[in-house]
Amino acid sequence: MKTVILNNGVEMPILGFGVYQIKPEETEKSVLDAIEVGYRSIDTATAYNNEEAVGRAIKNSAIDRSELFITTKLWIQYAGYEKAKKAFDTSLKKLQLDYLDLYLIHQPFGDVYGAWRAMEELYKEGRIRAIGVCNFQADRLVDLSINNDITPAINQIETHVFNQQINNQQVMKKYNIQIESWGPFAEGKNNMFTNELLVSMGGKYNKSVAQIVLRWLIQRNVVVIPKSVRKERMIENFNVFDFELSSIDMQKISTLDTGASLFFDHHDPEMVKRLCSLHK
Repeated sequence: MKTVILNNGVEMPILGFGVYQIKPEETEKSVLDAIEVGYRSIDTATAYNNEEAVGRAIKNSAIDRSELFITTKLWIQYAGYEKAKKAFDTSLKKLQLDYLDLYLIHQPFGDVYGAWRAMEELYKEGRIRAIGVCNFQADRLVDLSINNDITPAINQIETHVFNQQINNQQVMKKYNIQIESWGPFAEGKNNMFTNELLVSMGGKYNKSVAQIVLRWLIQRNVVVIPKSVRKERMIENFNVFDFELSSIDMQKISTLDTGASLFFDHHDPEMVKRLCSLHK
């Protein structure tokens, strides 16, 4: 498994397994299947309501804890110093773990500075191996990095062939922050799986569209966490290290970029208002 080295020296698999939108009753089996396939990085969040199931899967797997890389996230309603400390303890208890490999602020709203101070303390105490954020645009990310002791190790952000985050990735590279993709398949939007260019490349390399997309992201050094409840899809998504896209094909895929979100705009005042109302 290819890995990336985060800005504090922690090693993280470049390919992981995400559990967003997996029902709690399906999560334990899905995570166990993923671990059996070979995934060692598991990504969950408080807002997914399936941390307990992830924890059971970890406990019931035959893999030593030290071989796993476990991520969860702090939701908006728990932003703030004291709230973040309590939320972290709650997540750790649900996951049945003694420490986290990565803890992320899920959204860039609310008292993120108070939350970050709490996370810095938890990191210094050795209870988290790395801390980071999600959905921070470049301006917010730079502001957080400059005005705190610890620079985020990760920024998990919508990244796929239709929203490639080229400029944001350049800023992250400047500050030594690792980009991580959520929604690598764009949830099938824009007819991604039947896109003529991606289908033709699948034929050229004898790979599926999903494998082409994941390989393209990995070659850009983007951490990916695809989700599936079907074991055969997990296997397919995992088998992306036995081929390499040519520089020409990498460039062809870059032409699909629209430079816009397919989900929501974090600069949209109404979207910000809706998200922030969740912690009132």
